[in-house]
Amino acid sequence: MALGFGKRSSTSNEKDDDKVSSENEKGTGFGGDYNGFAVDSEAQTNPQGGRKMSRIDRPHTASIAGHLSGRKPSVEEAAGEVTIGEMRAAEASNAIQYRTCSWQKTAFLLFAEYICLAIMSFPWSYSILGLVPGLILTLVQAGFVLYTSLITWEFCLRHPEVKDVCDVGQMLFWGWRPAWWLTGIMFVLNNTFIQGFHCLVGAKYLNTISNNNSGVCTVVFSAIVAIIAFFASLPRTFEALSKLALLSALFTFVSVILATIFAGIEDHPGGPSVDTYWPFKGTDLTPLIIPAAGTTYVNGMNAFLNISYTFIGQITLPSFIAEMKEPRDFPKALWAVTIAEVILFSLVGGIIYGFTGSTYTVAPAFGSLGNALYIKVSFSFMIPTLIFLGVLYASVTSRFVFFRLFAGTRHIGSHTVVGWLGWAGILACTWVLAFIIAEVIPFFSDLLSLMSSLFDSFFGWIFWGVAYMRMRQADYGPGFWKKRGFRGYIGFVVNIFIICVGFYFLSAGTYTSVDAILEGYRTGGFGGAFSCQSNGLILPWQVKAAHGGQV
Repeated sequence: MALGFGKRSSTSNEKDDDKVSSENEKGTGFGGDYNGFAVDSEAQTNPQGGRKMSRIDRPHTASIAGHLSGRKPSVEEAAGEVTIGEMRAAEASNAIQYRTCSWQKTAFLLFAEYICLAIMSFPWSYSILGLVPGLILTLVQAGFVLYTSLITWEFCLRHPEVKDVCDVGQMLFWGWRPAWWLTGIMFVLNNTFIQGFHCLVGAKYLNTISNNNSGVCTVVFSAIVAIIAFFASLPRTFEALSKLALLSALFTFVSVILATIFAGIEDHPGGPSVDTYWPFKGTDLTPLIIPAAGTTYVNGMNAFLNISYTFIGQITLPSFIAEMKEPRDFPKALWAVTIAEVILFSLVGGIIYGFTGSTYTVAPAFGSLGNALYIKVSFSFMIPTLIFLGVLYASVTSRFVFFRLFAGTRHIGSHTVVGWLGWAGILACTWVLAFIIAEVIPFFSDLLSLMSSLFDSFFGWIFWGVAYMRMRQADYGPGFWKKRGFRGYIGFVVNIFIICVGFYFLSAGTYTSVDAILEGYRTGGFGGAFSCQSNGLILPWQVKAAHGGQV
């Protein structure tokens, strides 16, 4: 499919420039401009010197505000000319208002999404890749996700009617309706599998805290987590969820810091009092600086993908931005969470790996601790995250479905019985489906890796490389990279590289995930569907460690 896209007419440009001037005077938002971008002599400029940001296409969906109270989108909304200020005004009289999130509350949501259980898999990744390559890849991946997230943000500024990544998918690929459906299917599957993952991890925690000996079936534990998460998902705006998000992020921070401290202060193999309960795996805990000789491509790739998928979360960003009072402030939240990610991921991964070495490091790293009490204490602070992160993805999915099912009705913006029953019903369907998928598929964790390879390659890489190309072509026309000098060539090369990385993730990531599934079948490493077998982290030797070597 060609990249060709027509230039706007001069009449359209003049009309937009007039509107920009009006909006700048009113201070109500933007109509395709953002004064924070650097001035470019080649670009169109508004009266205050900011760079003009052209739409890449007409809108294919109406804004949330355009659906409120049952009214149809206005002519301006249909043309993509409505401002954020006008969107807020359109929903001002409604009982349920969506554009209410400050950048601080959006930051809470981002912290809850990124500061999560996945941090505890970094020590394992470093044990495969070696400490130096692992830390370098952590920094590089954080930089690319920050850059592509800023591209996502710029796209949403140009197209304020965008409600989620599915709207972005259709618009990026020339208004092709199947692109919306394909993006929607990937979007729902990705989120539902993450919900299912948290059902299983919640069961893992409950089995861990009971020393794998509670007498309760793991399936029952998973169901309990799903039910609790359903009720926690009921708030209908991200502003309402932001308080839970802050709590989740804070408890996760405490959890991983405690695990890091415990890894340093506990007895280690070879110590004077630990021979009775540490398994005989050797006493060398020296971390590897570079990968060990003989490390396979599949193992190395899995470790790298683990780091990458922890950072990738752009799938939710359009949904968050769509509910911000002032989307121009989104980079404040993004920079805050990125800096915190790099520091926390690197320190927790490096320190825990440094104390446990390649011999005893597992994922999640709570299981690397030699003392059951330490495992239980640090893992327990992860409870809010085990619930909330699934809640966050359930809420994002339910918004996607809810806004389509009830488009043009008063149920979106009012407290109606039908609206609340519809919202609760959609949430219930997502959690029931997540629970069933998690329990039916015996290789669920490996399948989750496969889904990440298939979907994050698009949502984390390919989409945003294409978005950059489309936006710059809308600004400068064909051959845009030649018209911006050195910066144009650099941007073009970087984003071609981003697209290529996305296809590498799609191919190499899928290969390694499928290979892991096949290996699981070869070794008989998979359990059965709806298995009652415990999946806790506590092992007998760790129980002994908690009791001074006595059972």
